[in-house]
Amino acid sequence: MFEVQRRQFLVTAAALLGAPLAGAQAQKRLPVLGILSPFHKPPPEELQRSPLIVRLRELGWVEGETLLFERTYGEGSEARLSELAAKLVAKKVDVIWAPGPQAAVAAARATRTIPIVFWGVGLPVEQGLIESFARPGRNVTGVAFFASPEVEGKRLEFLREIAPAAKRLAAISVPTGIHTVAGGPAIVLLPSATAAEQLGFENRAFPIEKQEDFEPAFAAILAWGAQALSVAGSTLFARNRQRIAEFAYRNRLPSAFTLPDYVEVGGLVSYGIDWRPTFAQTADYIDRVLRGAKPGELPVELPSRYVTAINLKTAKALGLNVPPSILLRADRVIE
Repeated sequence: MFEVQRRQFLVTAAALLGAPLAGAQAQKRLPVLGILSPFHKPPPEELQRSPLIVRLRELGWVEGETLLFERTYGEGSEARLSELAAKLVAKKVDVIWAPGPQAAVAAARATRTIPIVFWGVGLPVEQGLIESFARPGRNVTGVAFFASPEVEGKRLEFLREIAPAAKRLAAISVPTGIHTVAGGPAIVLLPSATAAEQLGFENRAFPIEKQEDFEPAFAAILAWGAQALSVAGSTLFARNRQRIAEFAYRNRLPSAFTLPDYVEVGGLVSYGIDWRPTFAQTADYIDRVLRGAKPGELPVELPSRYVTAINLKTAKALGLNVPPSILLRADRVIE
């Protein structure tokens, strides 16, 4: 009798002692998404309207409930991305989201194991981020900036049609935007340079890598006697789009860009992706990775649609006539 009571006591005690442990095990650890952004930290209301955050919520990833965020911002400096990437790796986040080639390269240099989802990278193979679009093969995948580098030359075709008299074309770009994961610049002959020559432009490159480079580059462009301006895709330029568009407008330079956002603030013409839907596409990659998919087996998404935007107000101020053929093809016309 005593032995039976003893066994019952031990069973009951074990159950009571094990209950807190079982409860703790039932509380599943929430996954953590690391944000590696070169931009300034946005206001809370703007953050919640981001296409990335909206799409994640649609997929069931609600901040604080099913997903935690570890956000890092370069606050306008791509030079800080390596340091910030190292911090995310040290905190053992589950996925890193990297907008732009410099953020993607910084993340890939910091880790070969944590999954990385990028946005807006034009040359992911050449930069060593992936082995191929169909089978990335490493810990990186995402949404490319264009399906083919030849798209880069398309905006110059529009520029040539709108400004047929322009001869000297100043092209601003960010050299570090095509650096490789291994280090050093990727060996790439950008089609935009070839297209400029084929279209009859005398093309000269003016590199800009940081905020302090803008004014010296602008002065050099004017000293050279530029008659038109071409602006490559870059997170640095996106942050300074108003500044660039105003420089072109003030100095009567017909300008061509990669995003319609530049045209909305006074640029002349753009041809490229609409970043909002592609931002949302990256959320689907994050969702799949968090649910167990391997990034190396997720094909990199290629844009299927490009947007043409024209600012007729700017064209009129510069004394340019936009051909009807371009207006018919334009997705956005600002009057």
